[in-house]
Amino acid sequence: MPITRQDFPADFVFGAATAAYQIEGTAAGGAGPSHWDTFAATPGNVIRAEDGAVACDHYHRWPEDLDLVQAAGLKAYRFSTSWPRVMPDGVTVNPEGLDFYDRLVDGMLARGLAPYQTLYHWDLPSALADKGGWANRDTALRFADYAAVITDKIGDRVASIATINEPWCVAWLSHFLGIHAPGLRDIRAAARAMHHILLAHGLAVQRLREMDTRAPLGIVLNFEHATPATDSAADRAAAARQDAIYNHWFIEGITRQSYPDLALAGLAPYLPDGWQSDMAIIGQPLDWLGVNYYTRTLHRHAPDHAWPATATVTGPLEKTDMGWEIYPEGLTYFLTRLHRDYVGNLPMFVTENGMAAADQMIAGAVDDPARTDFLFAHLAATRDAIAEGANVKGFFYWSLLDNYEWAAGYEKRFGLVHVIYPSQKRTPKASYHALAAMLAPETAK
Repeated sequence: MPITRQDFPADFVFGAATAAYQIEGTAAGGAGPSHWDTFAATPGNVIRAEDGAVACDHYHRWPEDLDLVQAAGLKAYRFSTSWPRVMPDGVTVNPEGLDFYDRLVDGMLARGLAPYQTLYHWDLPSALADKGGWANRDTALRFADYAAVITDKIGDRVASIATINEPWCVAWLSHFLGIHAPGLRDIRAAARAMHHILLAHGLAVQRLREMDTRAPLGIVLNFEHATPATDSAADRAAAARQDAIYNHWFIEGITRQSYPDLALAGLAPYLPDGWQSDMAIIGQPLDWLGVNYYTRTLHRHAPDHAWPATATVTGPLEKTDMGWEIYPEGLTYFLTRLHRDYVGNLPMFVTENGMAAADQMIAGAVDDPARTDFLFAHLAATRDAIAEGANVKGFFYWSLLDNYEWAAGYEKRFGLVHVIYPSQKRTPKASYHALAAMLAPETAK
């Protein structure tokens, strides 16, 4: 049965998501350098050494991009504000940056779009990276200052504020696996980043509540279904360790003011002294939770590896252009698991879900049936979670535009809208039109 608008509550929010570094273009508007600029400039880190200097030139083309959100029938736009744009050195305010976000939020409101803001989507000012970045506790304090500055400017008009996007990527992917900026492979730095990124979240929530911020406050966590490669006890244990690090560490830190024992078994020796005294700050009550979900991974025990002694294996399911297995059931699983075990009836939003495909423009159009199928399958998975009692209030597709896909450069395309980067020409894809048709008022009758 095809998914329809009527399958969701009348107040369910449909939107699209982006991130500042991936679309804005850092060469404009007085933005300072970030650790992503340095990471991209280091040979071997990013495909073709591409960076976000121009990206999708959203800094200049934002009216056109917001028009595309509105024309699709979407009612919300999830965006991030760039710390290096607001504070180029991490501490000093750039009025030009504040003014840009002031215009951007007003532009959303003028089009009937609810602004869903994320404070940090991975672009750390280089000046703070020079001092240790997320391995340094002081960065969490500076983040709270930044949160207060940007909220003082636009917090009266945004529909919600997320502190951090995907802290697992900020900490583990970037400091243990070395795949994202700053590109470290150091368990001590990783453990400290895992803790300090949550401390930054808690301190920012404290600061914004002291300011009587009207917007509801939350955080966006990413989840990835950790499946044992076989039914052996060793593989089940490997998947459980991955689950603890990836899927339990952050939500348990916030909702239980503790970290899972399976993760602490490897990370506790490297956490900062006295970390336990920060847990009350980290455990600030949330107004909502953002859930990012893309795929599942299969894990086997790797006895020749150091802790956590896990390795991934290629799964049998159909895959996206990122090589990620398509597993919509995992979204239902996490939404219901979070509802049951962690957040109860707290509002949840699917803040990112989408797929990369090898899109081609033919005769001025982009036909992407695989993306349409992916989108509607995950909408159905969200509908199923609601039927099982999860209080899911919205769904944001990632991404509105093809954009800078971090270490993959401009190689991978996730967008509902195709972008030709040299000309910056935007072309809505077939998936965009399919979503717009589902949301059209006549479809809902």
